[in-house]
Amino acid sequence: MKKVVIIGAGPAGLTAAFELKKRAPQDYDVTILEESGEIGGISRTVKYKNNRMDIGGHRFFSKDPMVMKWWKDLMPLQGAPSYDDKKLGREKVLSMGGPDPEREDRVMLVRQRVSRIYYQKKFFDYPVTMKPQTFINMGFPQTVKAGISYLNSCIHKLPETSLENFYVNRFGRVLYGMFFEGYTEKLWGRHPREISADWGAQRVKGLSVTAVVKDMFEKMLPNRKDRKVETSLIEEFLYPKYGPGQLWETAAAEIEGMGGHIKKHCKVTGVRTENGKVTALETLGENGETQIVEGDIFISSMPLKDLVEGMGDTVPEDIRTIAEGLPYRDFVTVGLLVDHLNLKNLTKIRTLNNIVPDCWIYVQDTGVKVGRIQIFNNWSPYLVKDVDSKVWIGLEYFCKEGDDFWNLSKDKCVRLAVEELIRMGVINRKEDVLDSHRERVKKAYPAYFDTYGQIDQLIEYLNGFENLYCVGRNGQHRYNNMDHSMVTAFETVKNILSGEKSRDNIWNVNTEKEYLEEKAEA
Repeated sequence: MKKVVIIGAGPAGLTAAFELKKRAPQDYDVTILEESGEIGGISRTVKYKNNRMDIGGHRFFSKDPMVMKWWKDLMPLQGAPSYDDKKLGREKVLSMGGPDPEREDRVMLVRQRVSRIYYQKKFFDYPVTMKPQTFINMGFPQTVKAGISYLNSCIHKLPETSLENFYVNRFGRVLYGMFFEGYTEKLWGRHPREISADWGAQRVKGLSVTAVVKDMFEKMLPNRKDRKVETSLIEEFLYPKYGPGQLWETAAAEIEGMGGHIKKHCKVTGVRTENGKVTALETLGENGETQIVEGDIFISSMPLKDLVEGMGDTVPEDIRTIAEGLPYRDFVTVGLLVDHLNLKNLTKIRTLNNIVPDCWIYVQDTGVKVGRIQIFNNWSPYLVKDVDSKVWIGLEYFCKEGDDFWNLSKDKCVRLAVEELIRMGVINRKEDVLDSHRERVKKAYPAYFDTYGQIDQLIEYLNGFENLYCVGRNGQHRYNNMDHSMVTAFETVKNILSGEKSRDNIWNVNTEKEYLEEKAEA
């Protein structure tokens, strides 16, 4: 048996292990090394006093049918209503013979996607729509300015040398200034003019005012089931009963059931290479013990910066400089349990306790540091212990490891979060907060500036190691969605099983505008 060593128990690493053990169980001995004690990477679910937090928010939707099938095979679609749908009389398309989420845990829920922008204490649809309420919120003068600005952007296209120009070309300068500029700078810590347009090409793809209008009119036409829909416009998604971590913990159990091995608290500190191959990894255990892990094939989802650093002085200086300069944004989630939100549900969507129906609320106002607010009740009623009477929310902050915000004590961080909610009018007073929890996540978002412009040289160098494969978000320094990370693993396993030497198919995932786009219904 060939020994396969996988670095990282996130979506990419777990998918690669699962596929190898499923497709060629007698040919590969698979071991996953995970630095933390958790499964799922940034897609894990944090448990706190019988409430659960989704780190980052993960919609289970993909235009790749293989990914959708993989998820559904692991966790079957619900065959009976979930608690909130049953209580509110909300109808969902159910899977005949599927599990009842009120009785079984291994079940995938069908959830409604509601994400809005909170700007100047008003809600706007996300992505921005052409609904009357949008224009009412903006006011007539601003609407006219936005329309003229958009028409001007259609006539005078800017060279897409930056993320700023990318957005202006698709939305016009006025809408860009309202809904993209401040939030993007909050997210990345850099102005959009300093960020590569590659980020927009990968995350936004074909989304624009034109796409929004086209989608709106196509919804009015009967029998248009063959229409293509931009991912950001998809209105339903799948979601594990207990959050994304439940699916990945289930995958991990399946891997071990097939004979795979998962070592937690096992940090990779060194990467030994010889004659164009990786020969072994140096690891550090939870209690300080060191170990050398040898292998025939290595699949890495660890940050490219750390992978190259682990290779030491064998790496050429120019390549080492590129890797060292790759930037990241780190991430803090503050979970708050509150009695109620001071936000009225003016939608037609029924919710428990009539809270607003949003999964995410994007906070565009630059007067506060918070970037997004998750309402966990709306992701799944099973994430919240007292879902009928309490609201469990997560405030997402983007920062840099070691900066002032990252280094705040837990109490000061929570105090800041509560003060911002009061200032925005989301809650009335600090006494409304019943409990709190903080999670910090390193290297959550690979960033698209500094030495990122030279990343092709780094990729070429790493592709020179014939038994090394780089997968996933951090493994490729690419802001991939969960499904894209999984597809990098699918492609890697395909190459291993077929003997394909090229890595192009792995690195090309989520780089082309129409990559793997399949017919999808909103």
